[in-house]
Amino acid sequence: MATSNTSALNRGAGPGGLLARSLTWVERVGNRLPHPFWIFVILAFVVILLSELLARLGVSATDPASGDVVTITSLLNAPGFRQIVEGVVPNFVEFPPLGVVLTVLLGVAVAEGSGLINTALRVVVSKVSARWLTFVLALAGVTGSIASDAITVVLIPLGAAAFKAAGRSAVLGGVVAFAASSAGFNASLLVNLTDPLLGGISTSAAQLVDPEYQVSPVANYFFSAASAVMLAVVITLVTEFLLTKLTEPIHRAEQEAEARGTTDIDDGDRPTLTQENLRVYTPLEIKGIKATGVAVAVFTALYFLLLFVPFSPLAGQDPELGTLSSVLITDISGPIGLMFLIAGVAYGVTARTIRHPAAVPELMAQGLKDVTPLLVLFFAAAQFIAYFAWTNMGTVLAIRGSEWLGGGDVPTVVLFAGVVLAVAVLNLLVTSGSAQYTLTAPVIVPMFMYLGINPETTQMLFRIGDSTTNIITPLNPFFAMTLGMIQRYLPQAGIGTLLSLTLPLSIALLVVWFLFFLVWIALGIPLGPGSPVQ
Repeated sequence: MATSNTSALNRGAGPGGLLARSLTWVERVGNRLPHPFWIFVILAFVVILLSELLARLGVSATDPASGDVVTITSLLNAPGFRQIVEGVVPNFVEFPPLGVVLTVLLGVAVAEGSGLINTALRVVVSKVSARWLTFVLALAGVTGSIASDAITVVLIPLGAAAFKAAGRSAVLGGVVAFAASSAGFNASLLVNLTDPLLGGISTSAAQLVDPEYQVSPVANYFFSAASAVMLAVVITLVTEFLLTKLTEPIHRAEQEAEARGTTDIDDGDRPTLTQENLRVYTPLEIKGIKATGVAVAVFTALYFLLLFVPFSPLAGQDPELGTLSSVLITDISGPIGLMFLIAGVAYGVTARTIRHPAAVPELMAQGLKDVTPLLVLFFAAAQFIAYFAWTNMGTVLAIRGSEWLGGGDVPTVVLFAGVVLAVAVLNLLVTSGSAQYTLTAPVIVPMFMYLGINPETTQMLFRIGDSTTNIITPLNPFFAMTLGMIQRYLPQAGIGTLLSLTLPLSIALLVVWFLFFLVWIALGIPLGPGSPVQ
């Protein structure tokens, strides 16, 4: 999809302040870039060429965990070419978001095609005032990390549709959902898989100093839960007081595109959500919503029964992780897709929008048609990310960055800030939090322990830097997904459009979250059960 060189933020807008002009410049420059597909193709070639140069220069780093020397692997040779050719299909098929997206969207397609999402959004938007819509969406996104990547897949289209239904910019709604679920990934009201995963890595790193040290899976829970509410507030404030005004031209452009029929939105025979019909429900729609509520309640009860009952075949098998090791948690995209499928069928049968069994697979097929441009983008992105991993460039950069932090004698607060900033920058290149922490923890955790700072504190510093820049790096697979989603509403949107909206959120979340952390430490509040601040 070609992008326009005319700034969506600037179109029809009057003169603004320095920040508005700066973001308009970011958008304009970003939109001059080629289509995202070609950007990933170009970056893939750059990685190949750069790998040869760095390999010839002998660039390397020593893995602090194993002591092994990590070198740059060149792809500009016969073995590299064979690996590239052999990896084309596996890279695409094994691309992490691909299976999650398709699995969840099969269920979402039925829920959407049956009219459930249309009606449910009208109910939610009519019950939640415009003042609270952003906060509710943001809090749902931050806490939704319990569903791992699946929450991003589900929430972005729902956020866009909810904002559109409320008479606001659908693009902005998608961005809010993306920021909450991705930049707020390391905070949650509930314990999620990230907690025991990082806790295990911290334990291994801490035992380099103290062989008996154990980091609990809930070591950061108190701070993480409080952070979820705080981050939702920050997202709401930035959205309402900055992004809403900045996206006024975008909202007008969305309306113009819809009027011209140039968007990719197809609601079939269902009416478009407007402020006028938000509070008008037919008797069949009301019955459908009630039936959906019963179906979802039964499904949820069964889900938790299978999750927590000890003799359940789907119960967790790992004694250390307990319930969190259950396939119902580790592979939650399947249950989520099934929940949407059941909800959609329950609504459709009751509201008579699904009249025969064949309609269900037809709705699934129709729903997948909307993601074909996204699949094209995924193909190019998957190749680039694979090449980057094969060359070890990200690994070497991560190790060198952690070594740099360990040098010098600096005040603790400055060192804290250095860790957060370094992790935030490294996250632009190595978006896997577990991979990045596995590389850096053996350096920063022992280093901080020698300074009298416990591993739980170091772990939380990492989490702050790790997720806040997720929304401004094209290496994040869901960045591409979000771009594809907002292009459904604003066809001329480009990478610059998305960056100009996510950059203020990323900066605000990074700064405020770090300051919140410093205040928490100053007050001496434990980060989690049995994790006093040192």
